[in-house]
Amino acid sequence: METLCWLEASDLSVQFANRALNPVHVAASVARRMDEAEPSLNAVYLRKDDSANDAASRSASRHVERSARSALDGVPVTIKENLYSVGDPAPIGSAANSIAPKFVNSPVVDRVLEAGLVIVGKTTMPDFGMLTSGQSSFHGTTRNPWQLDRNPGGSSSGAAAAAAAGYGPLHIGTDIGGSVRLPASFCGLFALKPSLGRVPINPPFMGRVAGPMTRTVRDAAMLMDIIARPDPAHRDFMNLPPEELSYASQLDRFDLRGKRIGVFVDAGAGWPVQRDVAAATWDCAQRLEQQGAIIETIKPLITAQQLDSMCGFFEVRSHNEISAMTDVQRSKILPFIGHWASYRAPNVSGRRVMRFYNDIMAMREAVVQATHAFDFVISPVAPMPAYEAQYCCPGNDPERALDHIAFTVPYNMSEQPAASLNWWYSTEPHSEGLPIGVQVAGRRFDDLGVMQMCRALESIRPAQRPWPVRVG
Repeated sequence: METLCWLEASDLSVQFANRALNPVHVAASVARRMDEAEPSLNAVYLRKDDSANDAASRSASRHVERSARSALDGVPVTIKENLYSVGDPAPIGSAANSIAPKFVNSPVVDRVLEAGLVIVGKTTMPDFGMLTSGQSSFHGTTRNPWQLDRNPGGSSSGAAAAAAAGYGPLHIGTDIGGSVRLPASFCGLFALKPSLGRVPINPPFMGRVAGPMTRTVRDAAMLMDIIARPDPAHRDFMNLPPEELSYASQLDRFDLRGKRIGVFVDAGAGWPVQRDVAAATWDCAQRLEQQGAIIETIKPLITAQQLDSMCGFFEVRSHNEISAMTDVQRSKILPFIGHWASYRAPNVSGRRVMRFYNDIMAMREAVVQATHAFDFVISPVAPMPAYEAQYCCPGNDPERALDHIAFTVPYNMSEQPAASLNWWYSTEPHSEGLPIGVQVAGRRFDDLGVMQMCRALESIRPAQRPWPVRVG
């Protein structure tokens, strides 16, 4: 069994600095783990073995010379395929798109390379990133390491499967409605959706962020210290001013006592919450109260109309993009996506699009109003654990494709930081043993506070099960 690939980034950082471990050996261990698990998981669409070995060799030399570029110099990382990297195709999960190599890096990739991290692969995603599923017309089916007949979630599907399966400690996804938090919940991980603009991204869009997906909060904080640095090229017009702090060094400077925490388990819209999912959130709240936090139950943040308008807005956006394609391109799109983007969007008037947008703005206002009195708010991440691997959404109905994002998407629109932290595992017969995450949201700009809160929760949550070493 490979062991180096399972080490945390925080451990590798120390071992590399002390020259007790060599980045080349760790990169090789990750490659062997991929050899072992990829036939079953399909989490990585583009392996970077040769360039990773070269980067690891250069990192090893820097450590010998005591000239490491960062605390994470030499640590393996995977990157979601829609975060461009020079020389690599980025089909955005769809067989309809070009596979021509990109000629620029995304800001995230630039920061990672500048810090000396070793990119070991680009991870899979569904068509256009508009599914919380591992189904893709280009990549095929990505599976959940905990149970191969279950979905890893999405759209950062490959990143989640890779993290849970031991493809190194660090993984970067993107999130516009829950796309790092939902797969993190389904795969038992920690993932942070930062405040909008905290991590420079290109192209920027309403609610769109890049964020870390890791097995520990500390690893995510160390990665945030890298990817939250400002982009000298100013490619993200929503980029926030840089924070003069280290997330990792301040992670443990936190006290739960006296913190005001809101809790709710009814999203107010979408799928009903499975019993053991709700129980996980209530158990988290109870343990927080035992630590001296002040717990208060709150009402749902959004309405069914607001969620429907959110869905309608993205349907129209995708329909417009698909309509501009050729007939040949459209024939290559995942049929589920084709139906989802066309069942009502062609008949939506400009007036109704404005209603969609106004409802989204009302959602944003409602979420801020409902949460501003609290230091943090906790809730489920998804209404259920991981669903069927062959499905494009729970229930596989394209006309209800996004009904399960009611807990996550509000924070994309309100621009607040929100994270998923695994709490425990399902006890229901149809999902027994699958991970269940709890969502922690904070006030806008308080990314550090959300990570500090999750770090504290790591120490008081129930005992965690071993990672799924054996897959397939």
